[in-house]
This record gives sequence, structure tokens and C-alpha cells, in this order.
Amino acid sequence: MRTPALHPHSLRLGAAVVTVLAVGAGIVTASPALAAVGDDDPSVGAAAANGLVVNEVESNGDDTDWVELQNTSTASIDLTGYAFLDDDSSHDASVLPAGSTIAPGGYFVIDQLSATAPGFDFGLGGADTARVYDPAGDLVLRYSWTSHAVVTYGRCADGTGALVDTTTSTKGTANDCSSPVRINEVESQDGTPGDWVELTNVGSATVDLGGYVLQDSEDDHAYTIPAGTTVAAGGFTVLDEADFGFGLGKADSARVVDPRGALVDSYSWTAHAAATYGRSPDGTGDFADTAEPTKGTANRFAGVVTAEPWPGGPDETVLDDEDTFTGDLSGIDWTASSTSEDGQLWAVQNGDGLLYHLTSDGRGGWAPSNAAGTDLRYADGTGTPDAEGVTVTSDDPGAVYVSTERDNDVSKTSRPSVLRYATTDGSEGTLRATDEWNLAADFPGLGANAGLEGVTWIPDSWLTEHGFADEHTGAAYAPSSYAGHGEGLFFVGVEGTASVYAYALMADGSFQRVATIGTPFAVVADVQFDPTLDALWVVCDDACAGRTALYELTDGAFTAAKVFEAPSNADRNLANEGFAVSGVCTDGKRATFYADDNDTDGFSLRTGTYPCEGGDTDPGTDPTPTPTPAPGGGGSTPAPTPGTGGSTPAPTPGTGGSTPTPSPAAPIAPVVPSETGLTDTNRGSVSAPSSARAGETITVTVGTQYAGDRVNVWLYSTPTLLGTVTVAADGTVRVTIPADAPAGEHRIVVTATDGTVLGWTPITITADGQLAFTGAEGLGAGALIAFLLLAAGVGVLAVRRRPAAVAAE
Repeated sequence: MRTPALHPHSLRLGAAVVTVLAVGAGIVTASPALAAVGDDDPSVGAAAANGLVVNEVESNGDDTDWVELQNTSTASIDLTGYAFLDDDSSHDASVLPAGSTIAPGGYFVIDQLSATAPGFDFGLGGADTARVYDPAGDLVLRYSWTSHAVVTYGRCADGTGALVDTTTSTKGTANDCSSPVRINEVESQDGTPGDWVELTNVGSATVDLGGYVLQDSEDDHAYTIPAGTTVAAGGFTVLDEADFGFGLGKADSARVVDPRGALVDSYSWTAHAAATYGRSPDGTGDFADTAEPTKGTANRFAGVVTAEPWPGGPDETVLDDEDTFTGDLSGIDWTASSTSEDGQLWAVQNGDGLLYHLTSDGRGGWAPSNAAGTDLRYADGTGTPDAEGVTVTSDDPGAVYVSTERDNDVSKTSRPSVLRYATTDGSEGTLRATDEWNLAADFPGLGANAGLEGVTWIPDSWLTEHGFADEHTGAAYAPSSYAGHGEGLFFVGVEGTASVYAYALMADGSFQRVATIGTPFAVVADVQFDPTLDALWVVCDDACAGRTALYELTDGAFTAAKVFEAPSNADRNLANEGFAVSGVCTDGKRATFYADDNDTDGFSLRTGTYPCEGGDTDPGTDPTPTPTPAPGGGGSTPAPTPGTGGSTPAPTPGTGGSTPTPSPAAPIAPVVPSETGLTDTNRGSVSAPSSARAGETITVTVGTQYAGDRVNVWLYSTPTLLGTVTVAADGTVRVTIPADAPAGEHRIVVTATDGTVLGWTPITITADGQLAFTGAEGLGAGALIAFLLLAAGVGVLAVRRRPAAVAAE
């Protein structure tokens, strides 16, 4: 847990005056430049004397983090001016606006900033604290936790009980403290040895099923589960016909009742399943026909990739000495080395914008060659890039590329950029970016803590050889379409959309999105191209219990081929935001590397293994040859930006050389839906928000029956293709409304790749807007001058120190 560095008391008066002046000018601000808050006090609990309590906390599972308050008193409580912080007091506290009240017995949610609503602009971590201060700056509520809840932390019972892991997230409503036991799979004919019902546990602790009752559709068919029968958290327990003593019919039900007589779960059907009926995903999703019976194990569905055990070693072993890093180590990348058979590692630290170069001692140990790290800056020498991911490229030796979410010196503003730094070993004390590609125009409304997490580079030669399709042109990817982009594409993982995007980054700072890749994860923490496997790793952190996915190029698009659980002995609460895999195969194993953003127990770097064939070395596609020193030495002249230099540039694949790469067959262009195909019959077969801003990214629910399928999503009156995307395991896709979409009534239409309309739903598009006002920015010139004069007139001079980084969660 980070040690709080509190704003001094001397600044509290200034903050209060700024807030008063803002309100006086008719400005409502959810997060003023500096909140009036006092000291931390661990003795303060999660319930206040006036009846206000912390009732539920969401730190990783929903679209936003949030804290729910409840009023247990008999009178309304005015929350105007109350301030909210996590455990890091260098963050700006989020101040509740005028008119914030909570009725007796009511709920009030303090929410995170999103594209459509104001809120706090920091994330809640796996080990964190929720703190609420009254308008005088006194701490009135405090609740801490040491790891993310499986669902949420909520009081059972509401308002008065202990805060425990709940069964479902209930933002703004009564907590769900019901049994976490769920029916997960049903076999009603031809089972082995007979009919059976599989139960699972969506909670975080083992449940004793003794006294629970299983019934079918007839009340007198009841089986009381014997004492001592349990179901582990996330596990499965099967009840067999030989035990419960009655068969399940062609049209029947399965019901589970808890020992108090309360219905826990039920499922009914009108015909036998071809295999079995099962939930997708396990425990929480809707029932559907499974691909095959999976008695006592995770369900399987046609076209849906099911998580399987990690095929490598069971452990993640600490590599770094304690306190080698100061926390917030995020991205990591392995590449070959001209001086070591083990290769080399690059890593970045997001909080203070540091770059590390790590070398092997040849005996399994790794350590930074630049112990203090290299201080990264923007091109003009200012700012602290929130460095989240790092990669190197074979077409630009002597440089590293870093993905970022924002400038930590302006922590409320999104700046999702890829930055280029000229270095061979990170020996420089400070580096200025030679180039920046700011992708903000592609992600309007993206939160400042929701930007680019991971980055990797894939060479054009590999992409064309494997038939990569260009979603921008609707044809086979042709590198010559993007002059000056170098010899490959950059793939970035975006936290706020849980998707991966491929970009051509041109030498003049422009860019073009070439592909959008949906994922089954709540968060994309890193991406890594693996030339040994001819695959792309997509990585989730503790938000998905450390799962990773392997994507292979199929029919022109990257598609999830496998999803892996974390290694069996690994701590699944580690905030492993960085992942890399060595290209060196030794004794049938390749080393994997993990960067823990939380610096758990003082350690940030861990290693594991992934199987490989033989013991040869595959240096992959990211060799780092010793570059020719720039004229004058000292790195004063950076290596050429991709596609811009070198007296003898490598030929673009397909444009020269004695053996050009053959072009793959062009994919079929999306079929524009016909107006006559949009009928009342298929209306509502998909769902989306009833309204959205131009430029906003929205979630469209297509249905779990299409999970893993490629679909086309259209904005219709004049048909506009929003994207050809893969349906996630939960049946959803995410697309972005064009920034120039006209305001008014439209339709979202989803079609299969053959043009069949899967469904449509109406949507109202509103004009593009800006994020909620959070300070003096946005005032008219006259109002701004008056604001500053008023502040000067009362003698306010608040000099802010540079805030510490917003921790990426």
C-alpha cells in the first residue's frame, strides 16, 4: 500500500475559497483543483456518528470503480462539500456538488469519472482505502481492504452488518447477500450414469451445502443435500440421479432452495438439450446448449474459448531484490541482445515515468543496468508520462516505444500516446521523446486513467505473410497504403475499452487505426507479440485473476485461440500489468516475466515458464543489434523514426526485393444491410444504450450465442460501418460512434459476416461534448479574469507541488 502524502493544512483555506468562488460564479465542479481535506486517521471506521456508513465498494469488476454510502439515520444528510479520496493523498479529492443529499435509509454512490459523467479521476486498487471527509476537512468515514473483492465488498445486512464479499454488484440498491450457490449445468437424458445437476459457487468462500434442497418441477420431488457436502469458491459439485432419486424430464425444472426455505436458483426447459444446458460464462451467464457435457468442470460452448490451466510451470518466482523498484512497475518487454544469450528486458514504471533496462547475470538473476531508472519526458522536456507499456522494434534499433495514459503532471486529462525514445541501454539520466503519436482523437471521452496500457510491434512481413486484413480499407493489409509508417504496426491495449487496436504510426505524427480486436477480459493490461508461437498475447491483471489469452490470425483477424488461468501456485491478486516471454528455449521451457504494479511485499518482478520444443534459441523478431553511433556521439542525434531514414531503407514487403511477399486473398467486404431487412421481428434482438454522444464508445449486446463470432456493427440511417469485431464471451461488442455523426434518431444494426441481420435497436445521437468541468479551464476570458482577480483579492496564493502519479489499476 502506498504511504499517503497529505496536502498540507496550510492549503485547505485556499481550496475552500476556490470552491466558494466557483459556486458563486455559477460553476458546479465535481473535482476542484484542490480539495479541503485533513489528515488520515486509521482509527476512523466505516460508520459515522450521524448514521452515514460505507455500504458497498467496487474496485475492479464494473465499468467504473465506486463507493456506495447509506444513511442509517431517520433524517436526510446533506453531503454538499464532502470530499472523497483513496489511500493516496497526492490525488485531488473528488468533492460532491451542491444538492448532494441522502435520504433516510437511502443510498448515494460516489462514482469514478466516465465518458458520460463526472467523478473521481483515480482508480481504486487491490490494496486501497476509501476515505470520506466532511466540508470542514475532517475524516468521517474510512474503509480499507487488502485485495480486490471477487464481486464487491458490501454490508450484510445493509447499513449494519460486516463488509463481506457480496454475491452480485448492487450499485445504488440493497446489497445482495444471498447464497452464492448457482445451478451451472443440467443433464436431463443419457447422462453418465444418469441425470445430474451441477452446482457452482460464485462467491469467495466455500459453502456448506448441507440442508440445501434440490427439486425438479414437482414439489414432492425433493432431495435434501447431506451435511458435509461443500462447493468451493469457483468450484463445481455434482448431484447425481442416483442420489436425488428422481429423473429430469423433457420439459422440467431444476430448483435449489437454501436451508431457510428461500429459493436460491432455478432453471426450466421445454426440451432435452442436444448435450446439456449450461451457463455461459459459468455461474453468472444465461443458459445455453453446451458443446459437450462437462460434468464437474467448466462449461464448453461452440465458438467460445474456455479458460484452461496454465501449461507452464505452476509458480511465479520473485526476481528482484526487495525495494529494487518503488512501485507502479507496469510494462515489460523481452528482446534479444548482442551481448547476452538470455536477451534483455525493458520495463517502465508509470507513477514517476521511469524507464529501466534489465540484464541477466547468466544464472537466472536479472537486475536494472540503470538502477535509478531513466526519467522520461515529453519532447519539450516537460511532464511526467504515465508510462504503462514498452516495446522495441526491429526496424528502429536504438529506440524504445512507450505507451501512456496521460501526463501525470496534468492527471485529469487523457493523453493516450505512443512515445519514441532514442536509447540503446537506458544509461541516460533523462530522455526526451523524439516523437509522439497522441491517439486521443480516436478515443473521445476516454478517462484519464483508462488509456493505453500495453504496446507491442508486429512486422509487416509477418502480417502480410499470415494474411492480416485491414479493417480501414476492407481489403488485405498492404503496407504501402501507409507511407512513412516504418516496417510494422503497433498494437495497443486500452484499459477503458478492454480492447486491442492496431495502428500505423506515420513519421509525421499522424496515425491510422488498422484493426480493432475485442477481448473476453474486463481490462487489457498488456499485449505481447510472440513470434515463436505466431500469436499475440493479451493479458489481464488481477481484475481477471491473472488470466492471459493467445490470439491467432484466422481469416485475416486476430481471434482468441486459448485463454489460460494464472499459474496454479501464483497469487491471483498480483497486479501483473506487464507480461513478456523470452524467445530463448532451454530444456523445453521459455521464461515468462511479470511486472507487479502494486510492488507486493516489496517485489515487482517475477518469472515463470512456458513450454517450448527442444532447447534451441528463437530470437524472435525483435533483435537489438548494436546501432551505429550517431554523429557526434552521446545519443544527441536519435535513430531515425520508423519509415523516415537510413540511407538504405529496407524494402517494403511486396514492393521490391527478389522475393516479394505474396499478397493474401482479399477478405469479403461487409454487406451493407438493407432497410427492408430491419423488421419488427428482429428489432430488439440486440441492445445498446438508448442514447449516446457523437464520438462516444458504447457497448452493444449481441448475445452469448454469438460469442467468438465476427460481426459487423452499423450506424443506420445512412449505413456507416462502426467496425467488424469479435463478440466477447459475455455476448457484447464495443464500438465508437463517429465524432461527425449527425444528432438525431438512428439505429444500431448488427449483421453476420454474410450480411444476415442479427438484430437492431434505436439510438439517439446527441452532439459531441466535453468532459465535465473540473477547474478554471473552460471559463470565458472575462469570467476567468474576474475569477483570478477575486482569488487575488482575498490573498489566495496556492502553489501546488507536482502530484504523484495516479496509480493505474
